[in-house]
Amino acid sequence: MRVLIPVDEDNSLICPTFGRTPYFLLFDTENKEKEILGNPAAQAQGGAGLQAAQFVLDNKVDIIITPRCGQNAADVFREAEIKIYKSEGQSAEVNIENFVKGTLSLLEHFHSGYHGIK
Repeated sequence: MRVLIPVDEDNSLICPTFGRTPYFLLFDTENKEKEILGNPAAQAQGGAGLQAAQFVLDNKVDIIITPRCGQNAADVFREAEIKIYKSEGQSAEVNIENFVKGTLSLLEHFHSGYHGIK
């Protein structure tokens, strides 16, 4: 299973914004490999959430762990049957551990987006 988490520049702390996160941490639960991916939507003029969502689809992600997500991106993920879990705390590593243990909750509330506001 491929798990994706938005992370800040240090690659260990969860970024509070999904669409404009500078990087994504991609973790494969089967082989325990981690990969840091640059977010091509981070500097988008608009539609960063949808561009980031397309990037997620292109990378064949199964699960997303994030503190929040815009409604447009969430709709893309729902259509693609990608589950979104709510992160707890700031550590990406701890959130991966909690996901593997099955203690994270599904993210159920989505915002309307920032529409170009950082």
